[in-house]
Amino acid sequence: MTSAALHRALTDHHAVRPLPDAARDLLQALDAPPRLAAHLRLVHDVAHRLVEWTARHHPAVDVDREAVLFGAATHDIGKTIHVEELSGPGSAHELAGHALLLDRGVEERLARFARTHASWTEPGIEVEDLLVSVADKVWKAKRVDDLEQLLVDRFAAANGEPGWAVFLALDDELDRIAAGADERLAVQAAHPVGSGPERWTS
Repeated sequence: MTSAALHRALTDHHAVRPLPDAARDLLQALDAPPRLAAHLRLVHDVAHRLVEWTARHHPAVDVDREAVLFGAATHDIGKTIHVEELSGPGSAHELAGHALLLDRGVEERLARFARTHASWTEPGIEVEDLLVSVADKVWKAKRVDDLEQLLVDRFAAANGEPGWAVFLALDDELDRIAAGADERLAVQAAHPVGSGPERWTS
């Protein structure tokens, strides 16, 4: 049974898109921390914007939309195991989340983002991984130059456009997204780390 706090995190804030059904059901089955659910909704919402922007501005780029959106919606799911990483640093949730998703029957195409969202320089990273990684940064107005440059390079190579033009357009879109960071951070902070009243840790 889903806790009231988790239900609110998954359904409140109607301006934030709902998670894909499979991701929502998984978070409910795991009784995920409400703040984690809120965070995943916010990153998923930003990833949705990036996928839509990519389709409009770079139609030659073949993006697995389902993978990006599910990946954004579950990238931190390992924090259901390593709850301490909700309020402190740590990377143990990455491999743990990937293993958890595979154990739950999620195919690698969708599960991989749990381990790749913070590892964008590793071999085999695709444009989908980069989109999830960028969404996971820019939702809170964090800009990572080397990460964004990798995305610029993929777009420029696919479209045959000069890199500077691709960079300027992407930079403008990321600035627009980043402008809403304070509101998104407030939404996340409105939900407790745990289910009980004693778990309102920032």
